Order: sequence, then structure tokens, then C-alpha cells
Amino acid sequence: MPLPTIVTPIYELTLPSTGQEIKYRPFVVKEEKILLLALESEDLKEITNAMKIIISNCIKTKNIKVESLPSFDIEYIFLNIRKKSVGEELELNILCPDDGTTEIKVKIDIDDIEVKKNPNHTNKIEISKDLILELKYPSLDQFIRNNFNPENITVDQSFDLIIDSIDKLYDKENVYAQTDYTKEEWLQFLDQVNSAQFIKIQEFFETMPKLSHTIEVVNPKTKVESEVTLEGLGAFFTSQ
Repeated sequence: MPLPTIVTPIYELTLPSTGQEIKYRPFVVKEEKILLLALESEDLKEITNAMKIIISNCIKTKNIKVESLPSFDIEYIFLNIRKKSVGEELELNILCPDDGTTEIKVKIDIDDIEVKKNPNHTNKIEISKDLILELKYPSLDQFIRNNFNPENITVDQSFDLIIDSIDKLYDKENVYAQTDYTKEEWLQFLDQVNSAQFIKIQEFFETMPKLSHTIEVVNPKTKVESEVTLEGLGAFFTSQ
């Protein structure tokens, strides 16, 4: 007689990027092992790849391509999967900003962590009066290829990320789809933009939605109270 199959509950959540409702299940022990091994490595790329594997396994809605989801969708999905699998709190090590050396442990309710949206954010960049560059959110894979930390990527990697994130360029008469032109052609186009136009492109990435939560911490040594804002993948998953 075979052992009984354990019925896993199914939950729903709303994708921050599109508002689409998806169904998912908690991760099971074999998937938790994948995550724990990745966390032990302290390698952000391994942690990210483990998250992708777990999310692909746990999403029950058909036709969801994890590799194409924006990074903030993936982070939000994983956070909710973890909540239903492990518990509703995260325990993190936080560095007190007043002295930069003292670490304290804090617990955060996962329900308090949100994808924050900047009201000034736009994906339509005005290159000229009639010429608009429309951008799409980079996927987590694109961030992995660019070392995930925008502060440390090279100029070439930065341009690669921009080109990968182009949806189309258009004016009153023509539409120039990203896929219809080579990387070299897009590089030649970007080389023509001025500094003010390029800053607008950079602002798209700087203001795009992100997983974020602000907490107040008290340094036990100095008794100084500070606000700490946690943002993105590394803040919530590598500090545990």
C-alpha cells in the first residue's frame, strides 16, 4: 500500500506589475533544501537562481514565465511563498547606521513589506518633442547578467541593461521595435542622446517599483534611534 499524498493548500496574490491574479502553493522540504544551500553559499546569484526554481515549481497559474517577470514581481512572489511556507516573520541582521559597526537582530512582519511605486515614475522617455523611447522592466535574469548591483556595473553592462529594457522607439509616423535592430544599432542611437536625455533614462531604473520597508532601530551601544530602509532582494534574503 503506497503512503498517502499530502494535499498542499493553494493561495492567491496579485502581481504588482500588472495586477494579474495568480495561484501558488507553499514550498516543500525538497525546495527548502535548495534555498538553504543557496543561502549558505552567501552568493546572490545562487540565491536568485534558487528563488527562480522555487517560484517556477510553486506557481500553479499556467503561462507565467518566471524568467520574463520583473525583478520586483519575483521578489514579491517569493516573499509571499515564504510567508505561507515558513512563517509570517523575517528575522534580519541590521547594521546600525549611526556607528556603522553594531548589528542587531530585528523581526519584520512580511505583510508590512510592500512593492513601493514612485508617483513620478514613467516608462516613456521624451528624447525630443516627437520622439519617445518606451522602456520595459528588466527581468531578474537581466539584473543577474549585470551583477545585480547597478552601482558596481561597468559602462558597457549599463548600456546592455538599457538596450535589453527598450520596448520600442516611436514618433508620429514610425515605430522602431527593439527586436528589429541589432545591439550595435541601439548603441549608436544611445550615443547620440545628450546628458539630460540620458539622465531621464537612468531615472526609469532608479524610480522603478521596488520591494521596500522602513524600520526604526535603536543601537544598544549608543542608544541612538535611526531609520533604516530595506530595498530589494539582498536586503530581505541575504541578511537572514
